[in-house]
Amino acid sequence: MTLRSAPDHYIGIDVGTGSARACIIDTTGDIKALASENIKLWQPASYGGTHYEQSTTDIWNAICLCVRSVLATSSIPPTSIRGIGFDATCSLAVFTHDTDAPVPVTGPDFTNDGNDRNVILWLDHRPLAEAEAINATGHPLLKYVGGKMSVEMEIPKVLWLKNNMPEELWERCKFYDLADALTHIATGEETRSFCSAVCKQGFVPVGVDGSVKGWQQDFLENIGLGDLVKNDFRKMGGVNGSGNFLSAGELVGGLCEKAAKELGLPAGIAIGSGVIDAYAGWIGTVGAKVKLSRDHLDESAAPNDVSQAFTRLASVAGTSTCHLAMSREPVFVPGVWGPYRDVLIPDFWMAEGGQSATGELIKHMLETHAAYDETVKEAEAAGKNIYDYLNDHLRHLKEETKAPSISYLGRHFFFYGDLWGNRSPIADPNMRGAIIGMSSDKSKDGMVLLYYSTMEFIALQTRQIIEAMNKAGHSILSIFMSGSQCQNEILMDLIATACDMPVLIPRYVNAAVVHGAAMLGAKAASADKDGKTEPLWDIMDRMSKPGKVVWSSGDPAEKKLLDTKYEVFLDQCRTQQEYRKKIDEALKGSTLEGVN
Repeated sequence: MTLRSAPDHYIGIDVGTGSARACIIDTTGDIKALASENIKLWQPASYGGTHYEQSTTDIWNAICLCVRSVLATSSIPPTSIRGIGFDATCSLAVFTHDTDAPVPVTGPDFTNDGNDRNVILWLDHRPLAEAEAINATGHPLLKYVGGKMSVEMEIPKVLWLKNNMPEELWERCKFYDLADALTHIATGEETRSFCSAVCKQGFVPVGVDGSVKGWQQDFLENIGLGDLVKNDFRKMGGVNGSGNFLSAGELVGGLCEKAAKELGLPAGIAIGSGVIDAYAGWIGTVGAKVKLSRDHLDESAAPNDVSQAFTRLASVAGTSTCHLAMSREPVFVPGVWGPYRDVLIPDFWMAEGGQSATGELIKHMLETHAAYDETVKEAEAAGKNIYDYLNDHLRHLKEETKAPSISYLGRHFFFYGDLWGNRSPIADPNMRGAIIGMSSDKSKDGMVLLYYSTMEFIALQTRQIIEAMNKAGHSILSIFMSGSQCQNEILMDLIATACDMPVLIPRYVNAAVVHGAAMLGAKAASADKDGKTEPLWDIMDRMSKPGKVVWSSGDPAEKKLLDTKYEVFLDQCRTQQEYRKKIDEALKGSTLEGVN
């Protein structure tokens, strides 16, 4: 009797802001097991809680727990795992180049408290002054990040460390995007991803605008980071052209013995080049099988052709929201990061818009309302989470008041929600929130109106970003969602109606991002003896699952209401900037000028 070997499987690993996740998929893309573990977040008291730090040691431990869990719950033999793919938040990880030890990023003394806090989280805004100084240079590479380098990117954080860290410690540092740090831990290789280096570190692929090495020496020297140029940019992963930089899922190397033992896997498993978490959301959604009308497809190509991706906006919505679009040629959009070449598919370009806080914005607006605690108790008594409970209450109010739509309930309430600044398309970190129509209502009804208006703001700003991208040359016709917000039916309806385009909800609502990471593992495992791998789009087409489509409500009155609210939204956006400018001009030359 001949024993049949186990079918092939792949592991995806996703590291978000608050947790690490792992899944196992088979060759058709079906998820066989899923696990999650919380990861730690530190906010040093000495900086008033404005700094956010994590630890690769803690994150790796959580990953190991997740991988061992999915292996156990699925009963899939570890020997059947052929590839592993990673994604993570675009956070900065720091190690020593001589001993590969985590370097603490906590000022002012930068000593290790035993937690290996070597990660500056993406949402850490400590390098505001550094970002302003970088943008003041007007260097040509800034056009590839929407005209301004965001404080959320990694070069401003590296510059902050240079300006604040003891020189002898700085000299020992090497820097990674978090996803690249994880592939380094898994393999021991120093390979970096185009996704991380191009999108968050100012790397310009060879051949773009005459780039020769990828890193722009004059830019780094101009902003005070000339040290990074030494030894052929060793601190940042070296120079392009020697296999040091790879597109998504290309083979980095085999799982090393140490990492294999910690994960409970055999050594040698193929490890794919990682991506930023939002980009894994693109991989896990835009290839979905879905029936769209001819108005929402590129009729010049087959329904499963890669060019269909050009019409699909991937909206990865969790704590914040990233809006990703692919194009065959570079499209420059003011206030939208990119265009970035080679980051997912070689020779294709990606653009990345975003909202700095969406899920976090909803959470904040609720938790700071007077009725929140009592409403949470009511939701728990009803066996519902707070969002489902509030959605039901909105539906109840609509029926009770005989309103023609839920949108009608908020017709005279105007909320603008850039509490954490604006990422796209204004690219202004100084933007803030505003409310017109506030009353003294402290009840649940008052809170649910604020809740609805916050969701309406998210939908209207999504429209603003899409319109900016299409005006510049993109051809977005549909929105492919992923992330926790997909579960909010009212929010999805609002986005579809406000943007007047279909919204696709993936089958794996809670796992689209980690599903995309697993596809990177499948790509790495497809490498032949020369390292050539199967095209990523072909893998996506084969492994993506059918999704559910949410259409615009089709109610002309509601559409007219939201169109009018959009005009007010744009006015709120514009006038806030005008008011700030007017005040700043009034204070020029006074003793108050420049006072925070």
